[in-house]
Amino acid sequence: MSAVLIAEEAAARAVPLVAGVLGAGGVAVAVLPSKVRMRAELRKRWRTWALVAPVFLGAYFLGGGGTFALAAGLGVVAAGEFARMAGLRRGDLAVLVTAAVALPALAWLAPRLLDVRAAALLLVAAALAPVLGGDDRTGFTRTARTAFGLLWIPVALTGLVTLGDTGVAVGLAVALGDVGAWCGGTALGRRGPLARPLSPLSPDKTWAGVLGAAVATALLLLVLGEFTLPLWAAVTGGCVLGDLLESMVKRESGVKDAGSWLPGFGGLLDRIDSLLVALLLTMVMT
Repeated sequence: MSAVLIAEEAAARAVPLVAGVLGAGGVAVAVLPSKVRMRAELRKRWRTWALVAPVFLGAYFLGGGGTFALAAGLGVVAAGEFARMAGLRRGDLAVLVTAAVALPALAWLAPRLLDVRAAALLLVAAALAPVLGGDDRTGFTRTARTAFGLLWIPVALTGLVTLGDTGVAVGLAVALGDVGAWCGGTALGRRGPLARPLSPLSPDKTWAGVLGAAVATALLLLVLGEFTLPLWAAVTGGCVLGDLLESMVKRESGVKDAGSWLPGFGGLLDRIDSLLVALLLTMVMT
């Protein structure tokens, strides 16, 4: 059976689960009392999830072209948000956007070309605009930030195309892991050893949240029949490190969110930061 058909079957098996989780979540946020501080925020997030989940699963029902479109669309938007935060110029943004489309296309049509040759071309592409523009003041900084953006966004998103049914599991597990991290932090992160911040980059992220994410991702992978220790470690690592990584970028940039257009989350990067790291780790570990 082809990888495309396997991915379609995985998406089909996930539909009842996603529908059930969204239904239960919708009821939960609808009955939240007004005194709950984040009630309005949680309702916005649920509405966003209700729109995003069908798009994510629907891409896998459309086969390789669908996952390419999903990865490329996410990559183009995320590249624009990253370029603004990193203070990159038009030439740097053009490199990021081109890679955001080209790399998923290669992953779909010619995955054998995604090897060390592609890595070398990406490094050259990252330096192209500063070198040709003669930027001797910020050129190295721009090159380093562009190279980081290429690895963090377009390279990571090729995993949506190449991982097949595992890509479905990773995307859903990361989503539930983020919910588990919030629940764990809320329930167990008020006092005691689990209340310690994970990093000064994000004081609200505690070890209780790590525990919640680990439990939630394990449960989701088990339900989907995809649980393995390497995959669970990759997804949990993405849930934990992805948010901290973006926090580091935002703190240096002096911004609160990558954008303001996605209700309940801010920008697209604020929603997929964990997914990007999880995809990278999954491609390495599985």
